[in-house]
Amino acid sequence: MSEASNERVYGPQYKLIGKNYATADLLAKVTGRSKYAEDFRAEGMLFCKLLLSPLPHARVRHIDAREALAMPGVRAILTADDLPAPADTLTDNGTVIKASKWGERGLTMEPVYQGEPVLAVAAVDELTAAEAIEKIRIDFEPLPFVVDPLDTLRPGGPNPRTDGNIWTTPAGATAPAVTELKWTDADFEEANRERLPMGKTPDEWSYGDVAAGFRNSALVLDETFVTPDTSHQTLEPRSAMAYWQNGKVYLHSGAQSTAQTRPAIARWLNIDPEKVVFISEYTGGGFGSKITGGVTMIVPALLAKKANAPVMMRISREEETFIGRARPGFQVRMKVGFSKEGRILAVDMFVISDNGPYDAQGDAPTSGRMVSLLYQPQAMRWRGVTVLTNTPPRSAQSAPGGMQGISIIEPIIAKAARKLGLDQVAIRYINCPEGKAQYGPLIKGQMQHATSAFLKEALQRGAEKFNWQGRVARSPKRMGAKVRGVGVSLSCYVGGTTGFDGLLVITPEGRVRFQSGIGNLGTESVIDVHRAGAEVLGVPWEKCDVTWGDTSKNFPFTCVSGGSQTTHAMTRAAHAVAMDARQKLQEIAAKSLGGKPEDYTVANERVFRKGSAGMTLAQAAQRAIELGGKYDGHEAPDGVNKLTKASVAALAGQGLVAAAKDQYPRDGMTHSYVASFAEIEVDVETGKYYVVDFLAYADVGTVIHPRALGGQVLGRSTLGIGHAIGQKWVFDPHYGVMVSKRFHHSKPPTILDVPVNMQWEALDIPDPETPVGARGIGEPPVGGGCASILNALSDALGDEIFRRAPVNADTILTSLEAGRPMQHPLTAHI
Repeated sequence: MSEASNERVYGPQYKLIGKNYATADLLAKVTGRSKYAEDFRAEGMLFCKLLLSPLPHARVRHIDAREALAMPGVRAILTADDLPAPADTLTDNGTVIKASKWGERGLTMEPVYQGEPVLAVAAVDELTAAEAIEKIRIDFEPLPFVVDPLDTLRPGGPNPRTDGNIWTTPAGATAPAVTELKWTDADFEEANRERLPMGKTPDEWSYGDVAAGFRNSALVLDETFVTPDTSHQTLEPRSAMAYWQNGKVYLHSGAQSTAQTRPAIARWLNIDPEKVVFISEYTGGGFGSKITGGVTMIVPALLAKKANAPVMMRISREEETFIGRARPGFQVRMKVGFSKEGRILAVDMFVISDNGPYDAQGDAPTSGRMVSLLYQPQAMRWRGVTVLTNTPPRSAQSAPGGMQGISIIEPIIAKAARKLGLDQVAIRYINCPEGKAQYGPLIKGQMQHATSAFLKEALQRGAEKFNWQGRVARSPKRMGAKVRGVGVSLSCYVGGTTGFDGLLVITPEGRVRFQSGIGNLGTESVIDVHRAGAEVLGVPWEKCDVTWGDTSKNFPFTCVSGGSQTTHAMTRAAHAVAMDARQKLQEIAAKSLGGKPEDYTVANERVFRKGSAGMTLAQAAQRAIELGGKYDGHEAPDGVNKLTKASVAALAGQGLVAAAKDQYPRDGMTHSYVASFAEIEVDVETGKYYVVDFLAYADVGTVIHPRALGGQVLGRSTLGIGHAIGQKWVFDPHYGVMVSKRFHHSKPPTILDVPVNMQWEALDIPDPETPVGARGIGEPPVGGGCASILNALSDALGDEIFRRAPVNADTILTSLEAGRPMQHPLTAHI
């Protein structure tokens, strides 16, 4: 990786914000002392194994577990009959979805995908549990199944669920429901011309005069494209260990939120959240798959209760592929009209999203919003349908919907630039969002708008840093069997939410302790965001502590680390609580030393009046305990969440206790942006290609921690690159079973796929609608990582090579030989 970005000084006006530092968890991570779920042990601990369905859709008629239960060392067997009633779940954006009869449970008597857990066995060791699984006899009744969304939309096609095949929200309803949708034979005539059929859809929106936009266009392109379904493939699978003590369940597992996973576990177990202690100091990645953990984590908890012993459930890589979540693949048809200058005049976007069998995902509608914001079409229509299939469950994966939408429209823009004779950077610059850019759909008759967008600056600076013009002018592009191509892509995603709480304690020792309910999944935001609070208080970072990873340690109401919201949401909360602490310090000083609170300044670990005596933070904390009430936590402020109030009460008397809700105003919706540049080299004799150079230039507001930001920009770009070069699912359509069941089968990118020269940079222009100016970055780079590679491939090889991602060597060779794309244009999972 390039170290050039480290030479830049970010945030020169700050002491902490924009500066690199060693996080408190770094030493533990690099020395192996950090403990993940599988590292924990308890006296008398049992081990759990899952029995997975061999069929894509079936009904369990009978279970015979007598032989397994008779085995020495087998302590308990858990089935769906032992599970509590279905409970609410929490989406990536923090929306509560009420429990429904179609929701996923930890175990089931009607598996709706191959690999779904049917029962679990607890035994003295894993070998005994595995042997017991082999002795259990299950009578399955096979049911109709479907793995390709188009198959179930055909007239008379099979339904993946007994109630239907799509998610829709009926008129007057507040929650989606499973219903049936079938298209006509006439709709499917388009498939004979290798174009995506466009039948009736339950969801549609538009703005502007789309028909006029196409009439006025100098160029209209109508393209069909397929994006891959991809497993999250976190390095740590969703293993979990649980035990019960004094009426409480203690559960160790990975999650993308500590504070918000506890109530999710309570819902799944149907117990009071006060009866749950969730421990998750370290999580080995999430990418959206562990927003509040996962429902299977209740399996060891219920087995532990049934067997009256701690239970460890270690998940294998194959099991993780089945239950570990995935990105929905899209089958899309997009029609785009361009002026002769390259301005996008109209977009007509039609999306089929492969939802898997369970909760409705938001990828399809999000794709339309991201395309509308990022490319600012003058008129746009979006139509979509979220289709159920008998494939493993989906959930949000980094830039859900945004990655797919960007990867589809970007190759169309690249093709248009070549047909119109325009530079690839120039055509994107003319369509870039800027300022409070508007986007669809209309809400109450009005366009939505962004808080800010400085993507044009990022695109310009990125083009200069990447030497775009020099690379484009280089000749020849081909030397022998090697051909080089360059690509550029825009990318964006939502970058923050509002309304969460901050909580800190200034101790009598003069230290500032930040209570962090954020999940520690490798992004460092669990710690980084609190430097904004330390900056406000003027406290050196070495005098600050961050408490995280265990809900018994009293956390505030905190956002989940999904939707790229953490940096934005929790720097706002950290700023708010630091302002509350500063106000309390000023009031304590005035009560103790006289004068008015506003006469006092908080800086350099003191609160003081100019030319007069003051107090140290340690003295102020001790005085807060003496004063009591709101100063030491015996009175919680109004407006904060009930979780925060309970934590304030638990911390009362430990020093100056400050708690505050983020109530700062915000005009618009927060998004972050990236301009991505790539150069690839293709061997046309083998089809093999390499990413030679890569640059991502980010517009993410104020930079909080440069090194962590760079890791996110390049890491998430690599995730996007994986979607372009090889990562995908493959299914046997006849039997409905997955072929790519192991980690190496689905081919996520490795270090060998990462270019040696991979760079990042950031504008460091504050967002005007948040006090610190910072926005999130976890997801915006993903679409650019994928699309810049696709665009570089078409630059090297031409526009008639691929109509789907990823692009593999066999695709390149056969398409070059035939002079047209040779992979099937519509079929999923190939």
